[in-house]
Amino acid sequence: MSEPTLRTVTLIPGDGIGPEVADATVRVLQALKVPLTFEQADAGAEVVNKYGTNMPQSTVDAVLRSGVALKGPTGTLVGTGLASANVALRKALDLFASVRPVHSVPGLKTRYEGVDLVVMRENTEDLYAGLEHIVVPGVVESLKIITEKASSRIARYAFEYAKAHGRKKVTAVHKANIMKLSDGLFLDCCRKVARDFPGVVYEEVIVDNMCMQLVRNPERYDVLLMENLYGDILSDLCAGLVGGLGVVGGANFGERVAVFEAVHGTAPDIAGKGLANPTALMMSAALMLRHLKLDEAAQRLERALASVFAQGKVRTQDLGGTAGCRDFTDAVVSAL
Repeated sequence: MSEPTLRTVTLIPGDGIGPEVADATVRVLQALKVPLTFEQADAGAEVVNKYGTNMPQSTVDAVLRSGVALKGPTGTLVGTGLASANVALRKALDLFASVRPVHSVPGLKTRYEGVDLVVMRENTEDLYAGLEHIVVPGVVESLKIITEKASSRIARYAFEYAKAHGRKKVTAVHKANIMKLSDGLFLDCCRKVARDFPGVVYEEVIVDNMCMQLVRNPERYDVLLMENLYGDILSDLCAGLVGGLGVVGGANFGERVAVFEAVHGTAPDIAGKGLANPTALMMSAALMLRHLKLDEAAQRLERALASVFAQGKVRTQDLGGTAGCRDFTDAVVSAL
């Protein structure tokens, strides 16, 4: 029997706790004995002095070569400094679909039970693209660009995802009652695509009502389809339903490449102290394994994480425990 083909993954550790959770995740992947090798690339605020940018072209080129990347968090200053490295990477690679599965974690007590939904977010345009300028001193204009091409593309991706994963309903989230042209175009595209998928229920909910409904009855929802900025906000809200950003994985897909990343911040206050929770990047790695058709390995990793949480003996400080990053990683490796 021939050896499986070795696949290269671009590893982008990122800033703050990024290198710690990246090392922990690579260790678990190595324990799984998956046919992967890692090529490290730089990005984030901590490499600006070296490259003059937080997203070097060499990193973009590395992802284009490998076709898949595993990425830790990168820092972005608030109200000043360079634009987001995440946004730069998404633009450079045309990572148009952000997919964030959100589900209740066994053994992790929250106010909600039985949460199982997917936030599907258009990733390239809208206000989140950061197209803004000063009109005159004291007046700033931000441009909300919504196109038929991008809206139709993410809508079709969401419905195809729902069909492929046995999801029953797609909910388009919008503010078309106020932004009748931009969000109206988005909804029009969603409606046209929905007609091609009669087996998937389609509905529309205004974004402010969606926030209320999610904290009242999150179990009512399946796939949430939305523009970039709404997706950025609601994906974090949904993570809060199941224990926070530390227990939710994320993926970004383009036509040619895919990037799997931890969706939490860089946590500079605990960076280098061995206290980081690597769960989010490990869950992102499980999504990556499925993308690479390594389904058995993905299942083993997901079962190991579920086992550690269900037992409740080894838990990091952000989840009320006392374990460090290495302790948690040891427990996951043992559970494998």
